[in-house]
Amino acid sequence: MAAETTRPQQSRGRRQQDQTPEEKQFDERVININRVARVVKGGRRFRFQALVVVGDKKGKVGVGVSKGADVTAAVTKATDVAKKNLVKVELHKGTLPHDAEAKVGGAHILIKPASAGTGLIAGGVVRTVLEVAGVQNVLSKSLGSSNKINTSYATIKALQQLTPRSSWITTKLAESAKGDK
Repeated sequence: MAAETTRPQQSRGRRQQDQTPEEKQFDERVININRVARVVKGGRRFRFQALVVVGDKKGKVGVGVSKGADVTAAVTKATDVAKKNLVKVELHKGTLPHDAEAKVGGAHILIKPASAGTGLIAGGVVRTVLEVAGVQNVLSKSLGSSNKINTSYATIKALQQLTPRSSWITTKLAESAKGDK
């Protein structure tokens, strides 16, 4: 009988060892949760809409919006949407390679590179998106609408417009190419 009581304890211990907590691959941030209602015959039916930003702080970032019956379901669905829509951001020494501007709906976003030590000069949604993307030094301005969903999509669109510094055609490169011919 003593052997039977020790067996379950050993298997419990093994299960706890097998389930070591995984290091999260992405930084997931909930930006906004909205309660939305639809009117039906018996009254109002409430659902929740979640806006989530996901990034690896190494140049990948995604935004997701989804609705669910409760907050946790909405956040989970929005996180899945954000992971499916990850985009690669071209970074250069912790900042952006050049200025970028984007407009989605009424939201208009302007982002500029900054020198080392400046930090993230951005507010609200733009700051969160740039943080999870891994940008450390940037100047930004949000013009137009303050709608969080459109602002987040405009920030992603501006980040997608960036071209890596290596693909730029400069006068030095053009002159050296002429000299080679």
